[in-house]
Amino acid sequence: MKPALIALIPMRHASERVAGKNYRELAGRPLYHHIVEALRASPSVDRIVIDTDSDWIRDDAASAFPDVTVVERPLHLRDGAISMNDVLLNDVERLPAELYLQTHSTNPRLRAETIERAITSFRTSRDSYDSLFGVTRLQTRLWTADGRAINHDPNVLLRTQDLPPVFEENSCLYIFDGDMLRRRRNRIGERPLLFEVPRDEALDIDDEFDWQVVAGLSEPRS
Repeated sequence: MKPALIALIPMRHASERVAGKNYRELAGRPLYHHIVEALRASPSVDRIVIDTDSDWIRDDAASAFPDVTVVERPLHLRDGAISMNDVLLNDVERLPAELYLQTHSTNPRLRAETIERAITSFRTSRDSYDSLFGVTRLQTRLWTADGRAINHDPNVLLRTQDLPPVFEENSCLYIFDGDMLRRRRNRIGERPLLFEVPRDEALDIDDEFDWQVVAGLSEPRS
């Protein structure tokens, strides 16, 4: 019987902007430990799978998280320019499940409660939505590179809190089923549910500045 939900955490050994970030120590533990602990604390996650090309992560996970499955990423999917959708398609073919949740090690402040709320939100709205992805609410004046206003009228100076919100895809989590991923070749479907993640949990470590911001906060919470 296939699991109801598999959580996928893709991790490459090399990192272009923050050296070794997936296993660099944050708050006394390798970075990826934080998201694994959050997923382990979520009752709706039936299985956790790390997709990696890293011997270090594979060996450390076997010791720290014996209940977590580690699968080796094929050689043709290891280049940093490869689309994450292609990596996920490979995982879905190897790991049958009713639903998949994909997240990243670089979201160390994401809470188990938020993960659980996202899963519940998607499951209770499957008739209306074919996928879910995490977003961060923005209420600020946005402009294009050529000076055109995106979400406001420059002639009407509204307070930022009165602007209609726009939402940034924050890469914290995605939920989808295998059929939709195969059909679309994309983890985001045609009718996605935008799931708002609290701002303090949505911090994503993309560069050294992000690392310092997260490291300067209180210990990441699982």
